[in-house]
Amino acid sequence: MSYQAPLRDMRFVLHELFDVSAHCEQLGNGLDRELIDGVLEEGARYTGEVVAPLNRNSDEQGATLLNGEVTTPDGFREAYQQYCDNGWASMTGPTEFGGQGFPQMVAASFHEMLMAASLSFRVYSGLTEGAVLALYKHGAPELQRDYLAKMVSGVWSGTMCLTEPQAGTDLALLRTRAEPQADGSYRVSGSKIFISGGEQDLSENIVHLVLARLPDAPAGVKGISLLLVPKFIANADGTPGARNSLSCGAIEHKMGIKGASTCVMNFDGATGWLIGQANQGLACMFTMMNDARFQVGLQGLGIAERSCQGALAYARERLQSRALTGAAEPTKAADPIIVHPDVRRMLLTQKTLTEGCRMIAALCARELDLEHGHPEADGRKAASKRAALLIPIVKSFFTDVGQEVSSLGVQVYGGHGYIREWGMEQLMRDSRITQIYEGTNGIQALDLIRRKLLGDGGTELNALIGELAATCETVGARTELAGLAETVRQRLLEWRSLTSEVIAACQRDPQEIGATSVDFLQYCSYVLLGGLWLQAAGVAQAKLAAGEGDADFYRAKLASAEFYVRRILPRASMHREALLGGADCLMALDAEHFAF
Repeated sequence: MSYQAPLRDMRFVLHELFDVSAHCEQLGNGLDRELIDGVLEEGARYTGEVVAPLNRNSDEQGATLLNGEVTTPDGFREAYQQYCDNGWASMTGPTEFGGQGFPQMVAASFHEMLMAASLSFRVYSGLTEGAVLALYKHGAPELQRDYLAKMVSGVWSGTMCLTEPQAGTDLALLRTRAEPQADGSYRVSGSKIFISGGEQDLSENIVHLVLARLPDAPAGVKGISLLLVPKFIANADGTPGARNSLSCGAIEHKMGIKGASTCVMNFDGATGWLIGQANQGLACMFTMMNDARFQVGLQGLGIAERSCQGALAYARERLQSRALTGAAEPTKAADPIIVHPDVRRMLLTQKTLTEGCRMIAALCARELDLEHGHPEADGRKAASKRAALLIPIVKSFFTDVGQEVSSLGVQVYGGHGYIREWGMEQLMRDSRITQIYEGTNGIQALDLIRRKLLGDGGTELNALIGELAATCETVGARTELAGLAETVRQRLLEWRSLTSEVIAACQRDPQEIGATSVDFLQYCSYVLLGGLWLQAAGVAQAKLAAGEGDADFYRAKLASAEFYVRRILPRASMHREALLGGADCLMALDAEHFAF
């Protein structure tokens, strides 16, 4: 399967839907449309010509471990060297440490390309940017001096070491210890599992950010500290020094992303340094984790895009049966399967969910940028709240979409989709982990309900609903879109009412928090997407009315918006009915009676 970055749609989202140039002007970074488009075009070349061809073999060959050293699949080292040499690694890094300071709103498009080209390849660099952010925000000046520039450049990579065999979601159970030393460093001992890129042969050093407990730490999550523990301790001149007392004990044999090493990391009195304050490690780590969750959402989006491309190409070429209305191509033995309504249903479901997630990604990326770069403190605070609301939706909904869309891709191919030759089944296997790591999608749903919705009584969510309602008023003023806008407007009214019902139910019974969470997140996602598809339709209709641009592209946007509102948005009703079913039917059956 080949991959070609969807540049036209990316430009539509960035320039026409969200005006990224005005966004960059507000941030004061000097980026204009010409530069942004040039960067994305070069990113498309790199991901399409250099990275995408590696994807199939990375699945066949996998990563290997021998004598504690990991070897990545053929071609990864050369592609990673280009990734660093061409400045992709430093794209979002702070400028004072050699980074280019690109906003997430622009970088997210390139990162989506990487995910689509080869998710296994992207895993190795994906956590470095988050590690840079955590060290930049919380690290001591001397640690920043010794490590940040090399990490920003990609010459050194970063990992996130949270999970232990007995402590996955519940970090209160972690046992890794950090013993203070006379020179201000710590000796870190313990084992971590599921560490993406914990050992590899791409970067000359690997900087692990490790959660551990100090000897006098209080119990629970309030007693967790964050430490920087490098594979090689940095010399004063910025070169890798002594080998630290840590090792890769094993790599996991997985269902997907086989080219990415998922490591068991053993720390045997390894030297580390505290990041931030003692016992405040979880707060520091969440700086990194929010970025990681956004990136995992982009993984789902990238997988979905590549599956869309494969399914569409196959549907145009595969000849099977005749159209229900008669032969569409009578000179051929049969018609291409794209003429059949059920295949159209699958392709349009893929298209509208994938392009819709791209819109949500840009919306969230804008808030992540403003959270750090808005010129006013109130603006930064407001953006932080909106980003926090959107992150669980991005991580959970996008990865669910990635799995659904890749499954539909297999279905479009039929029997050919189920065999390895065509590459569609690899996408489905690769995407499955995205619903699990960096906090399972169930945990994301709990986060949306407990921390975001109940945390402020629905204030931020209702503000978002209000903004979407304003879009309905504006777009609905166009006669051609009045019906579409009214359908979305009714959903927004329902969303506001349902939000109040969910809050009240959760306040009455804590079990309702878990019982409603997944369906409520899905409901929110589908209706949010409805609002954005309406906004996209408004832009497309205005362009057609003015006779500007590619008329076929804008007509396709209008048709897609119509399909989404009529055929996909009704899924929200199912989730509403399910969550209103309450917690009692979930909890009525005693655990011992679950036996079959």
